[in-house]
Amino acid sequence: MKLLNALAALLFATTLHAADTVWHIKAVHPEGRLIDVKAVDSAGKLHAVKAIQTEGNAHLLDIKALVGDAKLPVKILVSSDKLQPVKAVAADGTVLGIKAILPDGGKLDVKGVSASGSIINIKAIAADGTNYGIKAISPDGHLYDVKGIKLGADKVEGKVNGVEFAAHVKALPQAVGSK
Repeated sequence: MKLLNALAALLFATTLHAADTVWHIKAVHPEGRLIDVKAVDSAGKLHAVKAIQTEGNAHLLDIKALVGDAKLPVKILVSSDKLQPVKAVAADGTVLGIKAILPDGGKLDVKGVSASGSIINIKAIAADGTNYGIKAISPDGHLYDVKGIKLGADKVEGKVNGVEFAAHVKALPQAVGSK
């Protein structure tokens, strides 16, 4: 019975619900072009990365890689590197890269580049070092920022599917500057 309950919980957690709204995840080129953001598996296959807005929650959207019927969590993984790796984590602990895919097929790393308190700025990194913002775009044109969020002070925020992560990756409304 415990196994059936666990399988039912896993199925519920990894399926889209009719009331969910799926937002596109894009990198924004400095010239205004939108660049696809995808999860890349070990075979090089590309998978959609989306923000999922659940019914009644328009403030903090989950970022997921859609691989087959599974919704894989996207996290900033624990690393000693200056630029923090943004990855999707499969149920078996397999890690998939998150990349911005250029029109010519080139791939840009998506990383946490800086932090302001508990918010980590996530960018696509061009070969010349230019950072491209990562945004979530709703079906009706709303634009949210994709950021890393730390809930605690420890380097390790938690574990997902056996992989330690440093921060959650979420889409949230753009901050309005103070006057």
